[in-house]
Amino acid sequence: QVQLVESGGGLVQPGGSLRLSCTASGSIERINAMGWYRQAPGKQRELVAVSYGGIPDYADSAKGRFTISRDNAKNAVYLQMNSLKSEDTAVYYCNVKGRTRGGWEFASWGQGTQVTVSS
Repeated sequence: QVQLVESGGGLVQPGGSLRLSCTASGSIERINAMGWYRQAPGKQRELVAVSYGGIPDYADSAKGRFTISRDNAKNAVYLQMNSLKSEDTAVYYCNVKGRTRGGWEFASWGQGTQVTVSS
């Protein structure tokens, strides 16, 4: 079983910055991808950024403002969010895909962290 713990959400003014963190623990043999999704009220969950083997990819809405990074030694992924806008307000979820030591493929979600951008 793989558990994810997120932190770093909060209230920030438009134009401000936040850094989200997510750490995976459990019987992990290999991590293939680590990413961030978000879900705003009344909307579907959407991809924000993902790192496949260290190669980042971003939603158009995140390009130029958000940066995803990983610390493989800690099984951690981070999302640095700059120039935040009100439309970035959402619950942000960490997602990790990989393989357990038992040989099972897994895809785990974090508990979600609220990001609110408002003056």
